[in-house]
Amino acid sequence: MTLELPSPIAAYVAANARLDLDGMLSPFSREAVLFADGGRHEGYAGMRALFEEAVIPVKAIFTPDTIRHEDGQVVVEGPAHGDFRGSPIRFTYRFDLDGDLIKTLEITA
Repeated sequence: MTLELPSPIAAYVAANARLDLDGMLSPFSREAVLFADGGRHEGYAGMRALFEEAVIPVKAIFTPDTIRHEDGQVVVEGPAHGDFRGSPIRFTYRFDLDGDLIKTLEITA
């Protein structure tokens, strides 16, 4: 089954599958905020640092298997596989979109 993901989310997921750091950042607005690992990561610099520390080194690839719309957000769930303890771990990604850009993303396990 292929999920019908909004284009900025599809671009992020595809770039993550390639572990393409710049591609992962490109669907976000410059002022975007990412909430993950108990922290708030603001803008490209904050998100880049998180991806460089927590995604790329452990080859964490998120594979969405469900999507729903809830309270104005796009909620995508699925496992992330990689070279990290407990892999795979199921995650929930909550996206707020602004047109063709991601303005916020909250990632929870």
